[in-house]
Amino acid sequence: MRIASIAASFAVVVLSTPALAQFASEQDRRAALEHYRTGQEFMSAEQFEKAAESFGKAIDMDPLLTLAHYGLGQAYMNLKRYASAIQAFSGCRGAFATLHSLQERDRVAVERQRDDEIRELKESVRRIRSGQMKMSQLNADKIESHITALESQRSSIGGLFQSPPEVSLALGSAYFRNQSLDDAEREWIAAITANPKMGEAHNNLAALYAMTGRKKEAETAVKAAEKAGYRVNPRLKDDIKRMPSS
Repeated sequence: MRIASIAASFAVVVLSTPALAQFASEQDRRAALEHYRTGQEFMSAEQFEKAAESFGKAIDMDPLLTLAHYGLGQAYMNLKRYASAIQAFSGCRGAFATLHSLQERDRVAVERQRDDEIRELKESVRRIRSGQMKMSQLNADKIESHITALESQRSSIGGLFQSPPEVSLALGSAYFRNQSLDDAEREWIAAITANPKMGEAHNNLAALYAMTGRKKEAETAVKAAEKAGYRVNPRLKDDIKRMPSS
């Protein structure tokens, strides 16, 4: 496994942040959140083109609204526009990185930004869990992962920025669907480096290793996924068992 070279290339990616980033005004931030809510409603109705348009409007109003970037990536994934999804999830990472760089200058403003997003996401989860918003429980789980990503950034002041594993997981999936396997591998490794218990990333790596003829790595990834509590498809495990030794 080319972990060293992959990790090195990842380090270059995460450090690219806008040099002159600014916080949105209170009015623009509120408008951005309204567009985000509209986007979520369109996602619930499986109107993904309209959802992408609403999330894009939210980003225009507040480029640091990480949840809008992430929502845009999800919309594009559903539309099978994987190159656009890559850009959206990369934008999400960029927004996280920019907030990280800004928090030393104005921690109060950054915390306010995060609090607004966490509050909005918790409301989305509540509506999904209660049935008010017709989205799968898997969507609720992904939203809760984004909440975790936002909350984990609170303690990172003064340290090096590390991409939230949830964002690396999503970006890796977009790269995979776009048939950019090396990039997908890099992102999924980044996800498990940040969070070794991310079973889905281990599972995805197992499938990728199986596709590329790396039986030993695939077996190791399956064990890690199951240790993390992720249910690996029995068919994938059988396929790996039948692979010739690498």
